[in-house]
Amino acid sequence: MQPLLPPLLAPPAPWSRPLALHLPAHGRGRGLPSPLAQLLRQPPASWDLPELPWIGGPLEPEGAVAEAQRRCAIQLGAARCWFGVNGASGLLQTALLALAPPGSRVLLPRHLHRSLLHGCLLGGLRPVLFDLPFDPATGLWLQPDAPWLERVLAAALAAGPLAAVVLVSPTYQGLAAELAPLAARVRAAGLPLLVDQAHGRGEALAAGVDLVVLSCQKAAGGLAQSAALLLQGSRVDPAAVERALLWLQTSSPSALLLASAEVALQELGSSRGLRRRRRAEGVAARLRQRCAARGLPLLTTDDPLRLVLHTASMGINGLEADGWLLERGVLAELPEPGTLTFCLGERPPRGVVGRLPRVLQRLQRALGGPPLPPFSRPPLPLVAEPELELGVAWRAPSLAVPLAVAAGHIAAEPLCPYPPGIPLLIPGERIDGERARWLAEQAREWPGQIADTVRVVAA
Repeated sequence: MQPLLPPLLAPPAPWSRPLALHLPAHGRGRGLPSPLAQLLRQPPASWDLPELPWIGGPLEPEGAVAEAQRRCAIQLGAARCWFGVNGASGLLQTALLALAPPGSRVLLPRHLHRSLLHGCLLGGLRPVLFDLPFDPATGLWLQPDAPWLERVLAAALAAGPLAAVVLVSPTYQGLAAELAPLAARVRAAGLPLLVDQAHGRGEALAAGVDLVVLSCQKAAGGLAQSAALLLQGSRVDPAAVERALLWLQTSSPSALLLASAEVALQELGSSRGLRRRRRAEGVAARLRQRCAARGLPLLTTDDPLRLVLHTASMGINGLEADGWLLERGVLAELPEPGTLTFCLGERPPRGVVGRLPRVLQRLQRALGGPPLPPFSRPPLPLVAEPELELGVAWRAPSLAVPLAVAAGHIAAEPLCPYPPGIPLLIPGERIDGERARWLAEQAREWPGQIADTVRVVAA
């Protein structure tokens, strides 16, 4: 038998009966919308169809896909909706290419997903990276407020014009920005705004955002790789979006993933979907109460279905906590040096309210100790651009040097712990001494995920 099939058919112990608290949010099928579950019960691969005339595709003006996109746009309050089959990553890149011509500058937050960096590479764009508030207790970047963004915009525009602004809300951990005042600042600057809302439910539209990207598997019950791009207002030309989709999307989109996008988006606002969401949030509330009763430190987030354990306050690196839990069949979503994030999903696993607090208390007894020292803030300016063009740096001949002697060199590759794929270093950035020391510290805090060397442009 092929090596991939056995773990899909029967996962090895201890994961044969796991406590699965990871994405996709449908929880291994428990939370799939009923129409999608019904489709998957049809004869195998009967739904694996091409762009037949009555089905169409995301760029066809007629057919079932076009009608589904029109209905989803109306439901979500958008002017246009396009389904994607390459995840939120592919649609974020599409949005960037629609917003900005080659050579233009795009303002991006430091906690951008690497797909946006790849979009800049594909489009020949110049990323302008802005720093964010930082929490030393957790090691997490926080969301900017309106005064912070106003300072960022002023600093970025002082160095030249911008083509667009990108924000991320909510974050992987469920931390949301107050988008309405941020969008107002961007509009006042005369710029279009794209929001990466892969972990959200479309709330950004109400804040007046121009383009929003949703992941149907992260905050809804869709399958992995199904996603949607929403447009509102007149600041972005729909033809530019469709031209970018033509460049980046496959010419043979999966009918199953297109149907997943339709059904997942419809479920967001349906009475059935809202009832399911309320039930899931009720489980989450009981779980939080049970954890609090046991003295387990949880962070406050804006997404009730993201449970973020503050491992640093327990004296435990989040990556070590994740490894310990994996051995006991508890699968978290996102380990970081100071936190461990669990995704409860649209239908949390049976028994999670009783089982998870018990195993987390065992984790605390096994690995816990005095709180970890505060995390050091990244030594970054408010706004920065790579010294060498992104594409040139990424394609240039390179060599690996120890972080201890990296100062003075220009990065040739992103330094990007995974997940969630947020780069700590961008190709084309020059590494100064303070940055090199901070990166070496990060390598110690991300054991096994950041090497003690970095690739730099060969002189």
